[in-house]
Amino acid sequence: MNILVINGPNLNMLGIREPDIYGKETYNSLVEKIENYANEKNIGIKCYQSNHEGDLVDVIQFAYGLYDGIVINPGAYTHTSIAILDALKAVSIPAVEVHISDVDSREEFRKISYVRQACFETISGKGTDGYLLAIDALIKKATE
Repeated sequence: MNILVINGPNLNMLGIREPDIYGKETYNSLVEKIENYANEKNIGIKCYQSNHEGDLVDVIQFAYGLYDGIVINPGAYTHTSIAILDALKAVSIPAVEVHISDVDSREEFRKISYVRQACFETISGKGTDGYLLAIDALIKKATE
């Protein structure tokens, strides 16, 4: 099994940006955590981050035929990007939406998620462990 983990804008600023909301863990330590977990589960993993919407669309399209699942934290594009939604729908790869913070208990605009329509599960408010839970959800779905 091969999983693509996609992180959107400002995720590269983990540990710096609003640590009271997103924690003090850095993006590099998040990637290391995900890679170590994937190794334990004996699955292939690729982590990708971009602050640019078109780059995220490109990497989703590139995933077609190469990956069995997608974990996606689109950051602020969650609430604005129909293009990312359409890309996820186009490739039809099982996807899990992840948010480090509990977006449903924050500002009203954060409760809107376009990408959720293309994901079979959303994990929110579990910190960076949400990425590991998303990997588990994809593994489980692959065995159903």
